[in-house]
Amino acid sequence: MATRSDTSAAVHAKFEPVIGLEVHVQLLTATKIFCSCSTRFGAPPNSNVCPVCLGMPGALPVLNSKAVEFAALAASALNCRINETSIFARKNYFYPDLPKGYQISQYDKPVAEFGFIEIPSGTGRKKIGITRVHMEEDAGKSLHEGFADSDEKTAIDLNRTGVPLIEIVSEPDISSPDEAYEYLTRLKEIILYTGVSDCNMEEGSLRADANVSVRPRGQKEFGTKTEIKNVNSFRFIREALEYEIARQIEVIEDGGKITQETRLYNANEGKTYGMRSKEQAHDYRYFPEPDLLPLVIDEKWKAEIARQLPELPEARRGRMVKEYAITEYDAQVLTFSKSLADQFEEAARAAKNPKRVANLVQSELMGRLKAKGIDIAQSPISMRGVAASADLVESGTISGKMLKDLYDLSFERGKDFPVVYEEEGRPQQSTDTSALEKVIDEILAANPKQLEQYRAGKKTMLGFFVGQVMKASKGQANPQIVNELLARKLG
Repeated sequence: MATRSDTSAAVHAKFEPVIGLEVHVQLLTATKIFCSCSTRFGAPPNSNVCPVCLGMPGALPVLNSKAVEFAALAASALNCRINETSIFARKNYFYPDLPKGYQISQYDKPVAEFGFIEIPSGTGRKKIGITRVHMEEDAGKSLHEGFADSDEKTAIDLNRTGVPLIEIVSEPDISSPDEAYEYLTRLKEIILYTGVSDCNMEEGSLRADANVSVRPRGQKEFGTKTEIKNVNSFRFIREALEYEIARQIEVIEDGGKITQETRLYNANEGKTYGMRSKEQAHDYRYFPEPDLLPLVIDEKWKAEIARQLPELPEARRGRMVKEYAITEYDAQVLTFSKSLADQFEEAARAAKNPKRVANLVQSELMGRLKAKGIDIAQSPISMRGVAASADLVESGTISGKMLKDLYDLSFERGKDFPVVYEEEGRPQQSTDTSALEKVIDEILAANPKQLEQYRAGKKTMLGFFVGQVMKASKGQANPQIVNELLARKLG
């Protein structure tokens, strides 16, 4: 099988992939979409169920208005047109873990259509179209045990049955696995900013399926597509697409034909495997749900939803670059989550130099968080703490070395920077020139060889002497003053 680099070469030379993504997002409502059962994750199996989500005869669904608001809010953030009238439909398909035997979804009249996301591509930006955003209920979960031996068992947990979802269907505008990764990253970022979902892939709050085909470069007609399902990380989706593109090219080059099918990705092997032949949409026998009226989102309701829309990541990055004089890369890092961006802005507005705050987040805070394996929410140093440390450096009260030592102590003790700074007796850089001159004289006397090299023209030895003075002062000397005194003494 071809490698990633082989795939890229082959694709660019002769073939091009066509990729579309279907993303299911669980809405962060307290109750299910058509009943009042809890959506809480981790409850005992089959405890969050009722006659409605169990499909009991005579039980009627009632639409959750908060789910509608969240769906419309997400659609607005994705630049979609919210339809005034949308229709729920029954999707008839055998779901072993959906007791009704059908899924309530939307088909030809979804809640929203015609959106887009912009992603970085090459030296510019590329617009990926969003065909539709529709609402639907989730199915339950089948748990298989003992299939390696004769004691085969399947258990069903119906807690997820009826959990509210939106499905976000992209246009086939994605041209590479890397673009698919960028699209999913931007999509998740936008959804998190709206607050309509926690997008927790481990708990099934965000799931993505990929449709992929290849065609000779320049051909307008699409090739036969396969669908890759149940991939549990964006990285694995990218890897699965890389493999599947290479596999399809190899089949075509060998004179074979691609079979339209659903495939699964084995992350341990880095391969996709056929699971079942792919159903067409008409095979689901959609028809309007007779127990639910058409959903009408009038202009008044749309306006109320629009007022809830927050400043989205891309717009926020642009504003922060202008407002705080930080780089685009700084803004990208600092808007990774809405919480981080909120904390940074609060700290930056109070700090003397917002740029220094941004630099410390990246150079001192993020590295320590990564080493500890924790995210910004668990950081012992708050953004206010970062701002306080930035001000101390800005004013010359502490040196960069002192700051690093204090950050290390903060992480060791699990305490915020201002607390540790107070515990350490509010250390300050030494600006006592007479005391520093005495240290410098001792350093020069102790290093005659290096002094001779400097006077012979090796001016880089100045850095050696500065380092020795800083070491002797335990990092508490003011580097600027040390440099000035050394330059004077060395002539």
